[in-house]
Amino acid sequence: MEVYMSAPIIGFIGLGLMGQAFTRRLAQSGYSVAGYDIVAEKVAAAAAHGVQACTSPAEVAHTADIILLSLTTTAAMEEVVLGTDGISAAARLRGKVLVDHSTTEIENTQRVAASLATKCGMSFVDAPVSGGPAAAANGTLAIMAGGEKEAIARIKPIMERLGCFTHMGPVGSGQATKLVNQTLVLANYCVIAEGLRLAEAYGVDAAKIPAALAAGHAGSNLLPVLFERMIARDFAPRGYARQVVKDLEMLHQAAGARHLAMPMAAQALTLFRLLIAQGKSELDGASILTLYPEPTS
Repeated sequence: MEVYMSAPIIGFIGLGLMGQAFTRRLAQSGYSVAGYDIVAEKVAAAAAHGVQACTSPAEVAHTADIILLSLTTTAAMEEVVLGTDGISAAARLRGKVLVDHSTTEIENTQRVAASLATKCGMSFVDAPVSGGPAAAANGTLAIMAGGEKEAIARIKPIMERLGCFTHMGPVGSGQATKLVNQTLVLANYCVIAEGLRLAEAYGVDAAKIPAALAAGHAGSNLLPVLFERMIARDFAPRGYARQVVKDLEMLHQAAGARHLAMPMAAQALTLFRLLIAQGKSELDGASILTLYPEPTS
């Protein structure tokens, strides 16, 4: 349902790779967008595609009706929401909705949501995403959300401009679903790298592999994207390897809290830790390929 007589003003905090794509998409969709990032150059980049520059999270929250976050760590999310000059410091927050697109720890997410509701009367939705900057720019993200039904209904028209939006349950459910996503995706980065090395070792035209396998069980929307990058040795970051490690560490902790055995995810974590140890934290996760020796003739 629509609850605003006119389009709500959208606030966006965290104008990195994802934030730039998010805000461009929102501006192109006709929304007024106010944004903030701790890096001034990122604010300037967003201003170039129509984002109103703000000087703090509190100013964004004061300006906007619905505030979206895309931050790197749980600690950053907590500071932006509850810290000095954070969102909770703004006046007149009751009735507004905060949507966190970051990948954050479940218990911390639930605690921040409860604190925001008690202190400010503001609703919180955890809505992590999958698909990367290109999907954010094209409006084809997978968005998995946790929150109360009223808050979900209020943000739904906006979220549907950004991708496929699914309400998974109460606050925290979005982050739990994102961990499932990361289990499947990040271990698959390693498997796809192995598959490419095998194709190259036997002289197969690896560029044909995604199409050749598309109709079978190996086909996926990840395979052609990663194969293209890996074949070209194009490791420019669409996301950072350090973020992959952060997500896998979070997954490891969440699994431990429920005494779950996740050996494949654990192996992926080990491999990405090795990648980081080689000084490749700022490369794309596709650079996991470099851990595997080049095939010999």
